[in-house]
Amino acid sequence: MKYMIGRKLGMTQLFNENGEVVPVTVIEAEPQIVIQKKTVERDGYNGVQVGSGNVKEHRVNKPLKGHFDKAGVDYKKVIREFRCENPDEYNVGDELKVDMFAAGDKVDVTGTSKGKGTAGVIKRHGFARGRETHGSKFHRMPGGMGAASDPGKVWKGHRMAGKMGHERVTVQNLEVIRVDVETNVILVKGAIPGPKKGIVEIRESVKAGK
Repeated sequence: MKYMIGRKLGMTQLFNENGEVVPVTVIEAEPQIVIQKKTVERDGYNGVQVGSGNVKEHRVNKPLKGHFDKAGVDYKKVIREFRCENPDEYNVGDELKVDMFAAGDKVDVTGTSKGKGTAGVIKRHGFARGRETHGSKFHRMPGGMGAASDPGKVWKGHRMAGKMGHERVTVQNLEVIRVDVETNVILVKGAIPGPKKGIVEIRESVKAGK
């Protein structure tokens, strides 16, 4: 299982062999350290926990400090884990780098989308707006949502105005255009969720063979 923790740096464009412009997202993925191995016998599933980005000791709380000390690794700023069939392929302290990916690979990128704050039903769900002529005062309101006397309530989950964005989003089956091992940078075709400097997870695509 190929997996890296990265940081979104922004978007740019490249030219391919045919002279076509390809929009790409630049992701910085520093070398990450294996902190812990998860097993079915002890944890109920197989997985590997990794950490990225060094942080000073006074920035780490006592439980995490003990966790890092037990593994014998430096204190890390970001901790994530990924599922794998055989965690014995990894050893605690192993360093994972961007060279596990290559141009042409298909990946899934997960991140936290930009927060848009409170939004109405038109912006949030794409509702149609009301007319603006003939004295109408119904422009961007949600409209009626009652269901008469039966069931006599508004169902839970009904689309309404509310918080928009700032949620976990995965974009699947993106193509890796270029990998720069010296600068720890991966260029992925297309857009990925999140703002600049946002933390993202890059993993081998589950739909690559489809």
